[in-house]
Amino acid sequence: MSLSGPLALSYVTVMVQLTNCEAATGGKTVFLSLLYSSPDMDKREFLKTSSAFLAGTMLSPLASGQQKSAVRTNWSGNYTYSTDRLHQPQTIEQVREVVKSCNKVRALGARHSFNGIADSTENQISLAHLDHMDLDRETHTVTVGAGVTYGQLAPYLDGHGFALHNMASLPQISVAGAIATATHGSGNKNGNLATAVSALEVVTANGEVVVFSRKRDGEQFQGIPVNLGGIGVVTKVTLDVQPTFQVSQVVYENLSMDQLERHLDEIFASGYSVSLFTDWQNHRISQVWVKRRVEPGSTPKFAPELLGAKLATRKLHPLAGHSAESCTEQLGIPGPWYERLPHFRVNFTPSSGAELQSEYLIPRERGYEAILAIEQLRDHVTPHLFITELRTVEADNLWMSTAYQRPSMAIHFTWKPEWPAVKSVVPMIEEKLAPFNPRPHWGKLFTMAPSRIETLYTEMSSYQALLAHYDPHGKFRNRFINTNIYGA
Repeated sequence: MSLSGPLALSYVTVMVQLTNCEAATGGKTVFLSLLYSSPDMDKREFLKTSSAFLAGTMLSPLASGQQKSAVRTNWSGNYTYSTDRLHQPQTIEQVREVVKSCNKVRALGARHSFNGIADSTENQISLAHLDHMDLDRETHTVTVGAGVTYGQLAPYLDGHGFALHNMASLPQISVAGAIATATHGSGNKNGNLATAVSALEVVTANGEVVVFSRKRDGEQFQGIPVNLGGIGVVTKVTLDVQPTFQVSQVVYENLSMDQLERHLDEIFASGYSVSLFTDWQNHRISQVWVKRRVEPGSTPKFAPELLGAKLATRKLHPLAGHSAESCTEQLGIPGPWYERLPHFRVNFTPSSGAELQSEYLIPRERGYEAILAIEQLRDHVTPHLFITELRTVEADNLWMSTAYQRPSMAIHFTWKPEWPAVKSVVPMIEEKLAPFNPRPHWGKLFTMAPSRIETLYTEMSSYQALLAHYDPHGKFRNRFINTNIYGA
């Protein structure tokens, strides 16, 4: 392969380094370190070009246990991981060998968390190669490998006549990562994505494979699905499924916030899944996305107005002025559940998102009060905000779920990539929401003190006991876990 252009002016050094972990094959792990030196080429261009170069060599794909030395970040690019050692096993047995041989290790999903929950200063393990999917028609369950994303799973299920109860806004996230952080969609009667979990296969700290079951493990199971990566490396997830269904989606524009005082419950109950978008200016909800299940043989009907908001006659993006090409179909056109429940299309794959995210779940019955509290900060919030989304989530009994034992309203902030400014606003939001006992989303940005977080989870001590049992020496603990679970 010949090199030309800026790369020809740089030099590439390939180094072999032994790490503190043995590879799953029994030898020492190997990783590549690419160095660049060119006045005509920036680092981003170098990494892009060198990745293409390596893809054509005999070193790709990496064998089990090998790691690449390069700057690795999350999906947004706001968080840089603290280790260059990334294990990529291809079998559960190789996962076991990696876990047994490492002193410290954290599982890495689709990299959609905006904080350090998946970070490690020593080793990360990606389960991307564990991508099998097995449907059990008799039990109405599907078992998937930990590397499977909802974008892969949903078409597979629909093609076999089945569906999930809900999906998040983006379908590109992994099943294992989403449930571990209590990620959710919307809907008064829809629990977060982890509520569909009926069993989990986990490699624990000693390399043992343990299968947890809702049916068999009783109360202890309530601490397993939303596990924050603390009990071990999840290798398989079994989810409840239901017969496939269709959904019709419309958008209403310009709803006065005055309507929320008396009609908030009515608005959120107007569809199977409902989302409200606002920039906190002009005392208005800019868009209301209503998604309704379509019963066989029926024709979906939507009123031309919703409490004064007008039914949109064109497809819209949540952000004004942005192309709606990436968004799921609207205008009331029925379609498969997985092509309507997310906001963005399954076949639309964002390579990165230049944004930051924060989210807090508060009791649903106090939703309007919380909205008014945040609105008082509009002049602090809006300059750094892309959009805020309001959604509802049904209560559950999962110990570390943000909707634990209370029907909730989620207040989600999608920020511009301006962390120093956003970092100064987030504590203001947390202070305004304090009377409502807000639970921050585990995978997003927050500044809440660990002592405060502890008061929000009545089963925190039970969860800590679970971690102590399956990870007695803290192999899966990292700075995030140490701070937010043990830092009170």
